Amino acid sequence: MDVVTAGETMALFTPDQKGLMRYAHSYSRKFGGAESNMAIGLARLGHQAGWISRVGEDELGKAMLHFIRGEGVNTDRVTLDAEAPTGLYFKEFRKAGDIRVQYYRKGSAASRMSTEDIDENYIKQAKYLHISGITPALSDTCQKMLFEAIKIAKRNGVKVVFDPNLRRSLWSEEEARETLLALAAKADIILPGLAEGAFLFETEDPAELGRLFLQQGAEEVVLKAGDHGTYYFHNEGSKFVPAFSVDTVVDPVGAGDGFAAGYLSGLLDNLSPTEAIRRGNAVGALVTQAEGDVEGLPERADVESLVNENISTEDVQR
Repeated sequence: MDVVTAGETMALFTPDQKGLMRYAHSYSRKFGGAESNMAIGLARLGHQAGWISRVGEDELGKAMLHFIRGEGVNTDRVTLDAEAPTGLYFKEFRKAGDIRVQYYRKGSAASRMSTEDIDENYIKQAKYLHISGITPALSDTCQKMLFEAIKIAKRNGVKVVFDPNLRRSLWSEEEARETLLALAAKADIILPGLAEGAFLFETEDPAELGRLFLQQGAEEVVLKAGDHGTYYFHNEGSKFVPAFSVDTVVDPVGAGDGFAAGYLSGLLDNLSPTEAIRRGNAVGALVTQAEGDVEGLPERADVESLVNENISTEDVQR
């Protein structure tokens, strides 16, 4: 296994027409969740990813499990829960550039995850453990599970990759800040966005954020700055890698998960930090070109085509 991740995936319903959702009469059903999005992204790029979770023993949960397994992700550690439902969320395309998401996840099967869902043998076979800041916000048991997973990873030499993925609506600012900083202190690689860095450290200066995250104990900090690009910080220096230009953003949700998949793919392929970030930027850009959290996740040939096209353009401009 290359990467193991743990977290909640939900059934996603999107109105079949644009505008206020109150006027919608029909919906398309998809699936989405930060961790499974990343795992599917890795699978499409030719890597082995495993996903730990709980889903309701209902039709949506079974459909989700079949879908994610069908995308090539290992689901051996996913539990069907007969006592809690699969979580839901709705994505509303009000108008161009105005996309709103509403979650219905309280009491979901995934919120009942606990240390009992963690198998040391499953985690220790991986090269990386990927975690996000969403999971510890779901419940106390989810939070304990995540810290136990990290402990197991550290014990077995598995690198911990942490994406803060801040969701303010899930918990208080005080608890969020305290928990996310505690997780950052245990991570080997941190993948924050500028807004998440500002929330945690009250500064938007990339260089200062890089310094502060490294000070927490991380070996590498990959700071995402949206359509501007990505900053890379290491104790031996820093780099900046520009983003790929996108003519029209169809759906930005899931782009950060795509970036994580692309970046980890680069590390697994032993690329340099700059090349790995460029791959992450390319995956993130391609994700925004399709509706849905995973529908735009590209295959390797698509990513390489975009990267090579961009490198060729840079050469011509020089």
